[in-house]
Amino acid sequence: MNETFMKEKPIFPLLLSMSLPMVISMAVNSLYNIVDSYFVAKISENAMTALSLVFPIQNFINAVAIGFGVGINAMIAQHLGAGRRDKADEALTQGMVLSVIHGIIMMIVCIVGIPYFLKLFTTDANVIALGVRYATIAFSFSIIITVNLTLEKMYQAIGNMNITMVCLLIGCGLNILLDPMIIFGIGPFPQLGIAGAALATGVGQCVPVVIYLIVYVKKPKRVAFRREYMHLTKPVVAQLYGIGVPAILNMALTSVLTTALNAILAAFSQTYVLVLGIYYKLQTFLYMPANGIIQGMRPLIGYNYGAGEHKRVNQLYRLTLIMNVCIMAVGMILCLTIPGKLMGAFAENPETVQVGITALHIICFGFVVSAVSVTGCGALEGLGKGVPSLLISLSRYVVLIIPLAFIFSRFWGAAGVWHAFWVAEALTAIFAAIIYQRSVRE
Repeated sequence: MNETFMKEKPIFPLLLSMSLPMVISMAVNSLYNIVDSYFVAKISENAMTALSLVFPIQNFINAVAIGFGVGINAMIAQHLGAGRRDKADEALTQGMVLSVIHGIIMMIVCIVGIPYFLKLFTTDANVIALGVRYATIAFSFSIIITVNLTLEKMYQAIGNMNITMVCLLIGCGLNILLDPMIIFGIGPFPQLGIAGAALATGVGQCVPVVIYLIVYVKKPKRVAFRREYMHLTKPVVAQLYGIGVPAILNMALTSVLTTALNAILAAFSQTYVLVLGIYYKLQTFLYMPANGIIQGMRPLIGYNYGAGEHKRVNQLYRLTLIMNVCIMAVGMILCLTIPGKLMGAFAENPETVQVGITALHIICFGFVVSAVSVTGCGALEGLGKGVPSLLISLSRYVVLIIPLAFIFSRFWGAAGVWHAFWVAEALTAIFAAIIYQRSVRE
């Protein structure tokens, strides 16, 4: 990352060079999520239901780690763009200290609370037992998750996307390899069932941390952890949380949404809860690559904004939006043409598959317009404008879709929940376009 690379290289190859490694990484990460769920579904439908119910809490842990990492990323990129190396080191060091604290707190609270959380949505003792077994192991790796994502955001902030791609590929690849071995007891491994899926995920998260630290020690970086900055200072902490908390809430709102929709759908049948869980696994194939482009865009926007290159900031935003629209259009086509095959990978019950086909047919009409709000949120985070980004996400995940899902379900049953998705996406896209333009003008 230097002025020639960040401020002079043409926009399209610049964004491509930063985003392509992340798109590949996110695509592989999506594959890991799909494979993980595929093998869990082979255990039993109850195991897949348990995984779906645990998902909101698991997503919350990732949201805190990633969202706070976004704050670290944005501060590092902006300080480097403005030539403030010491400030970048300070943000990185204190960001890591806080990330470790987050990991410890989440590990304890989530492990203790998961049995009570599951009982809110099901009375099936087997589903609860499977969920607790999976969650206890998965949540034990919370500290590893927060450290891993802090290091990932550090490397992204300095423009080194290749190392994050390699780490994600290796971590996800190991997870995919271990999944069937530990779940079903292949070769020398014991048969651990759903607990094996959680353990494979945890091991896959540990490996990238080791690689990041080895690379950090072997090769000097433009930012560094410095002992003298480990003492938390109010201005830096305030800046980190000022950007990080809205980003955390942006991602954590998915957990709020999933929990609320599970509660609405559970009143009709547990089948609908399962279908919603499968949908969220499938949608990662779309939103993970789109998120990869946004992760490539974010440090570029932050650096150019810090350097006063506002024209390039606008060009980066428009190009990212176009690329994300194309990704979402592909997803919509797939959901309209092969929904049965998509759902059939995770459910064998014909009734479940048919409910899933209906859900995909309806929900997918909101994919393309969702690119506006997703891209707008990422761009605003790169600019350090966390609050406007949060307003968009609040509209998308809470203010619109949850009330719409509740109201529509009173008229059209569970199908009303599926219709709430595309209606909320369309309304949020309009709101996001207005918010982004006003924030940029300010």
